[in-house]
Amino acid sequence: MVNLNSRSLGYIVLFLFFLLFVLFLYGPIIAIIILSFQGPNGGLTFPMNGFSLHWFGDLFKEQRVGDFKGSFSRSIGLAFIVMLFTVIISLAAGLAYRKGFRFSGVVFYGTIASLIVPSILITIGIGLMFDQIGLEAKWYTSGMGAHLTWTLPFGLLIMFAVFNRFDKSFEESGRDLGASPWLVIWFIVVPIIGPSLIGIGLFGFTLSFDEFARSLLAIGSKNTLPLEVFGMTTTVTTPTLYALGSLTTGVSFLIIGLSISAIMYIQKKRGRHGDDSGQGMI
Repeated sequence: MVNLNSRSLGYIVLFLFFLLFVLFLYGPIIAIIILSFQGPNGGLTFPMNGFSLHWFGDLFKEQRVGDFKGSFSRSIGLAFIVMLFTVIISLAAGLAYRKGFRFSGVVFYGTIASLIVPSILITIGIGLMFDQIGLEAKWYTSGMGAHLTWTLPFGLLIMFAVFNRFDKSFEESGRDLGASPWLVIWFIVVPIIGPSLIGIGLFGFTLSFDEFARSLLAIGSKNTLPLEVFGMTTTVTTPTLYALGSLTTGVSFLIIGLSISAIMYIQKKRGRHGDDSGQGMI
């Protein structure tokens, strides 16, 4: 009986610790979301002064202290570009490493090294390189390259793990039926690893969307959203910044929801085809 009570007490302590951790992690986000719905005369702290969508509408107006609309659109565009390149390059690298190629070890360790090197050194190096060769740093050139040094290693590691467990008999069956290598990849390999590709895309989008350090000196004169928010933290005196935080949080959850829905759709479709195949065999 004593041991049971002691075990129960331990579970309660662990549960309370977990609740405190969740509150510490998400409490500030919840407070910002609540305060973003302040009335037109509301401030940056509690108690709330009314309830409205005033500050969300104010986001898309011209700001005296920053460019919310422009930086938000640049971050969204950059995140989608980085996501696309991360998925394509990770898939190509995963296919290439299945058979191996010359200097594959150098390429692999060179890619993974970008996770070890401090982010500030990478963004300084990219910024200096563009300056030395006489090119102007832009968010869609040097900025994209800096973000890919962060997203690609994760995509490669995921893809290597996926192909390490991939059953090659599916490809062999396609070739036996006369499919070309490209058809095998497009109609057999890609549908099977589709959920993993969606996960890599989700990694690429979220890591790029809120990346600060690798954007600092490689993004050019026009800021992305994290840089714009950092520059305005000492000048914004209205809940507009909170409304921006709520909007970006909503975008992140929307992307996550779409990704999960796509994975569930692929798995459901795959299961339905599997049932149909099984009925046909019977």
